[in-house]
Amino acid sequence: MTEPSDEDLVQRSCQGDVRAFDAIVERHQRTVYNLALRMVRDPDEASDVAQAVFLKAYEKLKSFDPKFKFFSWLYRIAVNEALNVLEMRKRFDGLEGIEPAVEADEGADDEAIGREQRIQDSLMMLNVDHRAVIVLKHMQGLSYQEIAQILSLPEKTVKSRLFSARQTLRDILMRKGLGSHDSKRNASAD
Repeated sequence: MTEPSDEDLVQRSCQGDVRAFDAIVERHQRTVYNLALRMVRDPDEASDVAQAVFLKAYEKLKSFDPKFKFFSWLYRIAVNEALNVLEMRKRFDGLEGIEPAVEADEGADDEAIGREQRIQDSLMMLNVDHRAVIVLKHMQGLSYQEIAQILSLPEKTVKSRLFSARQTLRDILMRKGLGSHDSKRNASAD
């Protein structure tokens, strides 16, 4: 038996089938959480974002336009919620550049953990527009078209923003001693 599509689950959920929405949450919960974590870099805030995303999705489910992909609609809500958290953090504590560290798995190589932490710190140095396109493209594996739908931007703007974001991230990584001589070539590759 094949799994029902997101669109089928949305339709069933709009007709009152609570289990259909539970299936949507189960299907997308990990991805939404990971997206939020990459954006806000705090596990507790990422959990709050994910919870808010599914609450908003449930409340606005009837406004979903089925001519678009459901996951793009859901990701757009997730990106907006993560940006809201970052804006609130900036407004209330003024510590935009200071982010809590994400805990590493026990037994992981200390050098690799340190390198990953420096890369994550570098990612957090990007402005939120650049961070969003990097996360969606390289960490969530979305296409330019999907990113454009999620961010409500023309596809050309997404490509341009991604190019700029890669260049900026490369420069930050180079200053931290994490870049390579080939990074200029890699910054423009997909």
